Amino acid sequence: MPTQSRPDHRTQMDRIRHGAGFIAALDQSGGSTPRALKAYGIEPDAWSSEEEMFDLVHAMRTRVMTSPAFTSERILAAILFERTLDSEVEGRPTADYLWDVKGIVPFLKVDKGLAEEAHGARVMKPIPGLDDTLAKAVDKHVFGTKMRSVILHADTQGVAAVVDQQFEIAEKILDAGLTPIIEPEVDIHAPDKTGIELLLLASLNAHLDDLPEGRDVVLKLTIPSVTDFYHALMRHPRVARVAALSGGYTRAEAVRRLARNRGLIASFSRALLEGLDVSQTQAEFDAALEASIAEVYRASTT
Repeated sequence: MPTQSRPDHRTQMDRIRHGAGFIAALDQSGGSTPRALKAYGIEPDAWSSEEEMFDLVHAMRTRVMTSPAFTSERILAAILFERTLDSEVEGRPTADYLWDVKGIVPFLKVDKGLAEEAHGARVMKPIPGLDDTLAKAVDKHVFGTKMRSVILHADTQGVAAVVDQQFEIAEKILDAGLTPIIEPEVDIHAPDKTGIELLLLASLNAHLDDLPEGRDVVLKLTIPSVTDFYHALMRHPRVARVAALSGGYTRAEAVRRLARNRGLIASFSRALLEGLDVSQTQAEFDAALEASIAEVYRASTT
């Protein structure tokens, strides 16, 4: 297949900034893949190597992406794991399939997991070869990236460490011509979750104020305890969109909480795929995915 030109960045940014819909997170990595497969009805004894495990999860993701329910009418973007980016869907590189066939903007997960807890937070592990990964992402027509940290307690030093690191790496991603999704997740079980969110909002605003014009980011945040808590953040000129992770809530609970927050859209992974099973017929699978997408879309467009 001939090499295709890079998709128009402005067209994709306009879709992310203004489109109606949500972001599908299909980026389960090595640590979370067995759980994702188990939820899909595939037990660990179904594979004997990491390669076989990733083949199984790629087959699952391919089934999702090729479903007639999975379209740009309700899905703005999809976040991919690097192995998915390196694979193909219906004979096309995955990112090209998403944009050229489905009209869905491709993002790439670039973090390598979490470091041990310190000061009530888990920053990202070092990301070796980041420059090469970003160059590959550009070459494979990816629009942006995603990276996740976790905040467990309302500790000023821990929150600062997470946000400082997120924006430090975001600068490198922006330098590569890509749009970063910054994801400082707040643990939904944190006893001081509201306090964490107050610290996080202040830190995010301070860093966003330092970004020059044209250096825009997407934020992926835990659904806040206080309704519309991030509504003003959505109007910051450097924020292209604010999305919410499901964070361990069931889909029913996640969409209920999401729908209360004006302008907040979903970026769900496990909650989006909830109810899908390898044993389902294609018609059953498509119907279950359709119901899930419809439910998440409604909550993302309230």
